Amino acid sequence: MRTLPAGLAAHLATGTTTLCNCWRVTLTSGEKLGFTDHDRELTFDGTTFEADSGFSATEIESSLGLAVDNLEAHGALSSARISETRISAGDFDDAQVEIWQVNWQDVTQRLLVKFGHIGEISRGQYHFQAELRGISHELGQQKGRLLQHGCDAVLGDARCGINLLSSSYSVVVQVVSIDAMRILKVTGISSFARGFFANGTAQFTTGVNAGRKWQIKFSRIVGTSEEIELWQPLVQASAVGDYVRVTAGCDKQFATCKSKFNNGLNFRGFPHIPGNDKIMRVGIPKED
Repeated sequence: MRTLPAGLAAHLATGTTTLCNCWRVTLTSGEKLGFTDHDRELTFDGTTFEADSGFSATEIESSLGLAVDNLEAHGALSSARISETRISAGDFDDAQVEIWQVNWQDVTQRLLVKFGHIGEISRGQYHFQAELRGISHELGQQKGRLLQHGCDAVLGDARCGINLLSSSYSVVVQVVSIDAMRILKVTGISSFARGFFANGTAQFTTGVNAGRKWQIKFSRIVGTSEEIELWQPLVQASAVGDYVRVTAGCDKQFATCKSKFNNGLNFRGFPHIPGNDKIMRVGIPKED
């Protein structure tokens, strides 16, 4: 059973309340955004909750057991902090969401009603809709390790051990031109093998996309042109002369780990595990 704070309980007992809802969104980058359905800004716990942002939520449905709670957030793309560009760039993916009920006359009287993460986001030209997943959603995610051929480490993490900032695995290149918002013609990758950066990342260090990462589909040399092709288009048009750090990718196979990264001892898969065909084999008698 949830216990109401004494101040809020006393306020509710008066029968005439001054309550509003506040939403705090914490991005994976650590940035905190606040929104409220009250008609003026409120501030608590170091967060300013923006009024008139067009942010609202459906009725909260909670249930016993392990079912995922049902809740959606709606809003107009009117707040400078929630824009189509930021949603397209993935800034809000898996962001943490807190929903508070607050006495706007005394913000010390408040209750955390719901806690979860943002799931699927859909949007139009002026409107967005976000699925809010409760903490029970985590119970449906893979935990621990799987016995599989491929490596389950993230390239460059502690289990992998590769230093991705090494000049052997990454380089800062300069943009020469952009085709279809997805193919970057650059200078600086000619010393690397064709496809070396496939499955890697491209992170802009300057320009309007600075700090954002994209997955690389392929890298190649076409004549005298050096190209990086991205899986997804840029959310904003980068400018000629912008700088991008491109980092090597890995296909999670033992042969790649051994030959490309010389890191076979740290391979986190099971390359010699028998496949499904092992149990289907029939022994053939040896002829005398």
